[in-house]
Amino acid sequence: MADAISTWRGRAILHVDMDAFFAAIEQLDHPEWRGRPVIVGGSPEGRGVVSTASYEARAAGVRSALPAVQAARLCPDAVWARPRFERYREISDAVMAILDEISPYVEPVSIDEAYLDVTPTERRSSDPVDLARRIMARVDAMGLSCSTGVASSKTVAKIASDHEKPHGMTVVRPGEEGAFLAPLPVRMLPGIGGTTAGRLRGVGVRTLGELADLDPRSAESLLGSGGPTLVARAAGIDDRPVGMGVGVKSVSHEHTFAHDIREQREVAAALGDLVARVALRLRRKGLTGRTLTVKVRYADFTTKTASITLAVPTDLDSDLLEPALGLLRRAWSPGAGLRLIGFGVSGFGQPEEQMGLFDETPAEARRHARALIESIDAVRERFGDDAIGFGHVEQDDVEE
Repeated sequence: MADAISTWRGRAILHVDMDAFFAAIEQLDHPEWRGRPVIVGGSPEGRGVVSTASYEARAAGVRSALPAVQAARLCPDAVWARPRFERYREISDAVMAILDEISPYVEPVSIDEAYLDVTPTERRSSDPVDLARRIMARVDAMGLSCSTGVASSKTVAKIASDHEKPHGMTVVRPGEEGAFLAPLPVRMLPGIGGTTAGRLRGVGVRTLGELADLDPRSAESLLGSGGPTLVARAAGIDDRPVGMGVGVKSVSHEHTFAHDIREQREVAAALGDLVARVALRLRRKGLTGRTLTVKVRYADFTTKTASITLAVPTDLDSDLLEPALGLLRRAWSPGAGLRLIGFGVSGFGQPEEQMGLFDETPAEARRHARALIESIDAVRERFGDDAIGFGHVEQDDVEE
């Protein structure tokens, strides 16, 4: 279904925050733990501290950073899991790939949360609320959940995403920031901890509305040089841009299958889809790359990769697909079960046109290919990334 034309006016920032991320992944990988209190980190013998607790454990009072001995006393029936950071990073990468498909402006701030700039433009007129719903649906399909905040600034979007956890979406439209923030306790504002909140209580400031009413001089006297900034953000004033990260080194996408796959046609089709998604993300980020990598993970969790460097950096599906299939032949033997396949591009640079007296035809063909793919991109921008695609790669294309 196509997104509605946006009625949103002004900046639109999303904050996406995964719900009980580590614990949710453990429940995903261990279906028998679903619905049960799960604690990641520490040990039931009382050593260490809690990293993450499922919402079932939180209902008993267990929180992150709580000493394990206290958590065990509060929730004696909990399942305890040792952290598996490689697995959490794998799932995080898959979530961030979804966000990259929604917007070229994505700023991860931790393994389980990120900001997106989804301000409607003439080219991309999708409604920000519809985009938030799309993200939540995609995360739901992974067997996980997230909460989202939709607002005009990072500060308000961050607070909004925490407003109705878990699996909630809170929308604060431009002009509504003050009314939304005013009744909330000052601790809800990022940057205000227990000590600062206590200092504010000492002068009768308990809500963000009361903080927003402080004059800059009083704020600086009370809270230091950062006081006026906190006052502005308590009023919903925050013009910080969504940063795309410094020195992006690669753009990649992975897919983990619900059941191991082993048929040539199925594997090649999955790789073709990954190539198209990575190429689209490259174009949205204004990047071209020349180093291609295919990654496969077998049913026994053995992982293999194969890479190749092209002569010319590119962002076109047509340039990437054939060498990607060649890498697949190096990394995978038909018939062997696969649980994951990935594709990535690195080695970024500027696209080159090798034009000369005798190569006008190849250059023209390349320009035609780019014109076609840019037309397809425009359709995707308007109607969603799944609105148009290419046919599956035939089995003969991956045979030796």
